[in-house]
Amino acid sequence: MGNAALFDDKGINLTDVEEQADAMRKAAKTVMYLGVDGKLAGLIAVQDPIKNTTANAIRALQAQGMRIVMATGDNETTAQAVASELGIDEVRAGVSPEGKQKLVEELRKQGATVAMAGDGVNDAPALAAADVGIAMGTGADVAMESAGITLVKGDLNGIVRARTLAHGTLRNIKQNLFFAFVYNTLGVPVAAGLFYPIFGALLSPMIAAAAMSLSSVSVIGNALRLRTLRLDAALDKE
Repeated sequence: MGNAALFDDKGINLTDVEEQADAMRKAAKTVMYLGVDGKLAGLIAVQDPIKNTTANAIRALQAQGMRIVMATGDNETTAQAVASELGIDEVRAGVSPEGKQKLVEELRKQGATVAMAGDGVNDAPALAAADVGIAMGTGADVAMESAGITLVKGDLNGIVRARTLAHGTLRNIKQNLFFAFVYNTLGVPVAAGLFYPIFGALLSPMIAAAAMSLSSVSVIGNALRLRTLRLDAALDKE
């Protein structure tokens, strides 16, 4: 049992069932051929159902400016059928595990920042080569070992939530750095007595220590605002 390439190697003709196989592929099914004693015995079609949340997650990522590329070892017809249903931007079909890794490297050479999501053993090389590797918690252990992020539920909505949290965290860090910079720019000269000859202003060490503690409290308080961040905000727009 295997794909068309295997049967070509065995010299087994698939012409009689090719029309039926193409019809199954157009229905987003993967076709496998079955041979017995060197002759074609039949074909088997399998289909991995698409999660209800997948299309919404892809639209949300596209709205954030991301280009979605599907790289699969499956047949071109099957891949295009799935891509059409989900609105995927680009399809690379019939890709080997090494081919997925080369695709990631190719995109990076073009100047793209690449996030690779996968769940199988075949995805591990590409996950390791990407700027951000995202494994599904429902997939193979080697994929999770190769990735930097693991989505426990294997739901692509987790990518959208992770991006929202990452952007919120970076924004919060920049705010805290700004507050700390302004605070120290104003407070350190006063504490050092630089303004005393001009304004006669001095700062008690006790007040300076208290002010320093308050600055830490303000930074921590601002960081705690991340708890109010709505991770599903981008998904709700779709």
